[in-house]
Amino acid sequence: MLAPHAAPASQPVAAPAPAGLQQWTDAAARLQAQTPGPARTEATTPEAEAKTAPAGQVPWQIEDEKSGAKFAVKAGRGVLWGVVALAAITGVRSWIWAPATPEPAPAKADSGPQYPVQEAQAVAARFARSYLTWDEGDPQARADALARDMPRGTDTTAGWNSKGRQQVIVVQPSTVSVLGDKRARVRVDALVNGPASDAAPADKGDKKDDSKKDDGKKDAKPTARWMGLEIPVVQAAGRVVVTGQPGIVGVPNGGPSVPALDSRTNDMEFADRTRGVVEEFFSKYATGEAESVAAPGASIPALPSGMTLGAIRNWVVDEGSGTDRVGTAVVSWNVGGAEIEQTYRVKLTRVSSTQAERWQVAEVHGGLTP
Repeated sequence: MLAPHAAPASQPVAAPAPAGLQQWTDAAARLQAQTPGPARTEATTPEAEAKTAPAGQVPWQIEDEKSGAKFAVKAGRGVLWGVVALAAITGVRSWIWAPATPEPAPAKADSGPQYPVQEAQAVAARFARSYLTWDEGDPQARADALARDMPRGTDTTAGWNSKGRQQVIVVQPSTVSVLGDKRARVRVDALVNGPASDAAPADKGDKKDDSKKDDGKKDAKPTARWMGLEIPVVQAAGRVVVTGQPGIVGVPNGGPSVPALDSRTNDMEFADRTRGVVEEFFSKYATGEAESVAAPGASIPALPSGMTLGAIRNWVVDEGSGTDRVGTAVVSWNVGGAEIEQTYRVKLTRVSSTQAERWQVAEVHGGLTP
């Protein structure tokens, strides 16, 4: 039996492979024994011999991973855990079966720009003044005035027999009823000054009655009265014009019923203590000296000239407390040779100083406002 061949003394002994890599080392040795090596045609250099590992020696060595590889591994793990967390929050089912989406609300139709109400009121008011003003001595003036607010080519002399005289004192535009297709109807109230309407014509054969009628026309005095007018308008070519003849309508003789004002509890004792303050204020109110007796910082314009205080008909103060109190004053004024009665809501405020304390008027408003 041949004895194992001992390694020469000059050749270093290979270190044993680690225990964890023993199986891979054995496999590499067997693979190297089965594969014939290439014929050596050149002299083997020491560097080449160093690269060729002897049998039984590990053909590789353990090296640390590069920093880029480590980062890629960590990033992959972070993405994986992010997906797991997202699945836990949203639920895996929602990834497979999408939730039912609610039906969208119906889109609102674009109605376009709103109707030019203010322009329609202005045009209708100007037209009403022209339409209800006539003078048989100058009929062309009325026709020219109407042409400003009617379509070109409209016969502005139609609808009037060129007789009589009437003057418009004031016009007040009111409701604009939009009818569609850029058309609308505008209500205008006008205060006119002219002779009263004639009575029904008598029998043509009665000359005596006809003469009385003519005499009545000469003796008739102008009277002021309100007239309502409904005017059709249309928006065309960037402006509002009157489309045709309007119609005279009635003016209501009275307003509708309204809810009664809430009853207030009055503080009669406080009203008695402050009545002198209110009387002093209103006596100065008409003379333009109201600010001299009003609370500091109050701005109260003077009343029109020619008014003098008649009397304080009534003064009551609402129940309350604090430094501000509100009351109602009924005042009579002498103006234009007559006496008229007015109602005011007056706000009093308490003004204090180191020497005295008193109540003064801070605000005054007409009517029974809250």
